[in-house]
This record gives sequence, structure tokens and C-alpha cells, in this order.
Amino acid sequence: MKRLTTLMAVVAALGLGISGAQAERWDMATPYGDSTFHTQNIREFVQEIHEATNGQLEVHVHSAGSLITHPNIKRAVRNRQVQMGEVFISILGNESPIYAIDSVPFLATSYEEAEKLWQVSRDRIEELLARDRIKLLYAVAWPAQGFYTNRELESVEDFAGLRFRAYNATTQRLAELLDMEATQVEVPEIPQAFSTGIINAMITSPTTGVDSAAWDFVDYFYDIQAWIPKNMVIINQQVWDGLDEETQQIILDAAERAQERGWEMSRNEADRQKAVLNENGLRVMEPSQALMDGLAEIGQRMAEEWVEAAGAEGQAILEAYHEN
Repeated sequence: MKRLTTLMAVVAALGLGISGAQAERWDMATPYGDSTFHTQNIREFVQEIHEATNGQLEVHVHSAGSLITHPNIKRAVRNRQVQMGEVFISILGNESPIYAIDSVPFLATSYEEAEKLWQVSRDRIEELLARDRIKLLYAVAWPAQGFYTNRELESVEDFAGLRFRAYNATTQRLAELLDMEATQVEVPEIPQAFSTGIINAMITSPTTGVDSAAWDFVDYFYDIQAWIPKNMVIINQQVWDGLDEETQQIILDAAERAQERGWEMSRNEADRQKAVLNENGLRVMEPSQALMDGLAEIGQRMAEEWVEAAGAEGQAILEAYHEN
């Protein structure tokens, strides 16, 4: 009995008392490649966990959708197919419009606005995830979204007929309102979709533009700063509940650092990657006033549609966001 008590004390000291003396190995799925700053941030996050638990918890990151495709990552976390995952939040907009709040056009177009929007919407997003037995760990913003095309754009009428990459309900609706033909394309598939003519335009961050070598397929990047969407890192709730308090705190501390570090990486990324686009021959364009006025009208219409779909909960979030 004395020997058993001593063994249990040693195991507890390692920070994974629920899992025995043997180290645990988890799987984590992300849809983004290793060159993306989100993935680099995640790798630092899991390395911190590994070190803080003295090697007793190892999280293996499966990047670029190599294990689970993006649309299936949240379900895989819920069903414990993987313990952790990273998801572009607004891809879940079909489950609840609350998930899509950070992709409402021209609602939050600066990092300060995006942080405030996250602060007022986080609790509700956590509640939605909890219904599916999922816990939120942290979220990190992308640089503001711009428009890539091989056509000069002077007004919203110039979008008509473009074959456009959609990646969530918001971009699908944007395509409809701008008379574009939308096709769902995930990030790793962008180069092939352009090269085969499936798409000839997209709205995404400078980061994704660089990662997909957009200059090989389009001529212009219009810096419209339409919205600042976010990725979130999530964990299965049952897996979380099975950890001892010390290990939970290790993960929470690492998540807090990852969120702070990731937002700073995003800020640094925005200007740097626009410069890379320009250096590779892509013309980084300031949109005309006529173009921005037309897009603002589209954005206002989409904001009204979002509020109608989100109901009282959505209205309450917006009111909190607009408070001084």
C-alpha cells in the first residue's frame, strides 16, 4: 500500500494524474500549412505544454488538413476523433449566425475593433461550443481581408461574372450580392482551383495570398479591409475534464500566451505580407471611393441580414460592441 501511494504521488507530480505514469499523446488537426503564422503559433503552444508537463503530454499537430478536412474538424473534436483542433470560426456560421459575427463586412476593420468584438462575443461562442461538449482555448485574428482578382475594379459592377472562392456563408452571400459565381475552396486547394479555372477571384488575407502564391494567378490585390476574421483552438470537453487541475492550468496559461502572441504575429504579418505580394509582381491597390461606397452598401445590407438571423442575442452583442 505504501508503494502504491508513493507511485500515485509521483504520477500526480508529473501533472497528468488521471492518465497513469505513461505519457499521453494527443492529436490536433488544423487546416492550415506549416508556413502560416497560425500553425507556427500552435506549434509553439503545444511545445510549451510538452515542456511544462515534463514531456507527459505530447500534442501532435496535423497541419494542412492532412488528418481531418476543415469542415470536419469541429465534429472530430466533439466526437474525440482528435483531442484538439483549430477552426476558422465563421466556417460554423451555418450552425449559428453568432459564429459568423467577425465576418460581417465592415463591422470591425481594425485590430482594436476586432479585439473589442471578440471580447463581447466570446462568452456566447463559448456557450455554443459547450452544447457540443467542446471547450474554447483561445482565438487569433487574421489580417484584414482583401480582394484578389485579375480584373481591375472601379465599382461593384465590375465584380459581375467573376468565379469566386467562397469559404463560409458570408462569402457565399457576398458572391450572390455582387453577382459572382461562388465555389467552396479550402486554403490548401487554392492554387489548383486557380490553375484549373475553377476560380479567378478570392477575398482573403495577405497571409493566405502569400502562402498560395497568388501572384501566379491574379494581377491585383485590393486592400478593402473588409473584415478581420479569427481562428479558434478548441479541445474536447470530456478530454479536458479528465485532466487534473495542474495540467488544465498549464494548458490555460499556454493558451493565454498563444492568444497574445498570435494577435501580435497577425499585426506584424499584415504589412509584411502585403510587401511580399508587391515584391512578387502583384499590384497592391487602394480601392476607389466609388468601389468602397458600393461595398459599404453591400456591407450594410449583410449586417442587417445578420441581425435578423441572429435575433436578440446578436442584437445584444452588437449593442455591447457599439458602446463606448
